[in-house]
Order: sequence, then structure tokens, then C-alpha cells
Amino acid sequence: MNTALPGLSTHNWEESGQPEVIALVEGDEARIEAFLKAIEKNKPEFAEVSKVTSEPYDSDVGRTSEVAILCSFVQLDKAIPLLLDIGDDLKAVRKNIDTIPQISEDLKAVRKTTDATLEEIKGMREDIQPGYATNFRQMQSDVRAIKERLGMR
Repeated sequence: MNTALPGLSTHNWEESGQPEVIALVEGDEARIEAFLKAIEKNKPEFAEVSKVTSEPYDSDVGRTSEVAILCSFVQLDKAIPLLLDIGDDLKAVRKNIDTIPQISEDLKAVRKTTDATLEEIKGMREDIQPGYATNFRQMQSDVRAIKERLGMR
């Protein structure tokens, strides 16, 4: 939702045992109306919204950019512990792989096979390269001869 509001501040509230979301909005009438229509139309997927009300507010409202930064921090605060857990899990997996003899031996065999295959390919390239240059010059000469016969230059 991009209504270009200069001010927007939100917070959770509880009134008479019911959760509420309070949104303080600053902007001209058209932008505020667009905001109200957008929140009426685009409710969060799992939210239970019983009503949306609007009333004038005559005090300070936080800058929209500040709210965006705060929301980013809140999301990072949720993500960082999960990322740290994933890092710990990866360390444990690496440790377990090294302690499993069969996997370790299989990896060593693959590395040896890969190294041998790369050496074989390098040798083939070296075998091909000298002949390639000679064949390429011959092909260039043949192409020139064909062009001359066809009257092309």
C-alpha cells in the first residue's frame, strides 16, 4: 500500500479485553481516504477484523520512514534467533558428516575421481590444441578458396 502519507504510527492496544490496532495517520484528506480504503480492502490474511473506524487526531504523528525502520527492526529481531539456530544446525551437520566413516570415504573417493578426470580433460585439451590451430588455418584457406570460386571477396 503506497499512499505517500507523510506520517504514520501504529501500535497494538487492548480495549475491554479486545485487541485493537491503532493507526495514527497524517496527510491530506485524499491520502487519508485512500489509506482507509486500502486497509478496508487489504486486510491481513489471517486477521479477524470486526470494524475499522476513523476519527480526527490533533497531536504529533511519527514519520512514516521511522515506522518502516521500526518494523524492519522488529522483523530482524524475530529472524536473528532463527538464523543463529540454523547456523548451529549446520555446524552439527558438518560435524556429523565428518564422523560418519562411509560418507567421509565416499567424499574422498569422489575428490580423487574428480581430480583424475580434470587431469584427463587437461591432457585432452593439450592434445587437441596443436592440431586445432593447423586445422583452423586450413579451414580459413578453404573458405577463401570457396569465396574466390563464387566471386565473393
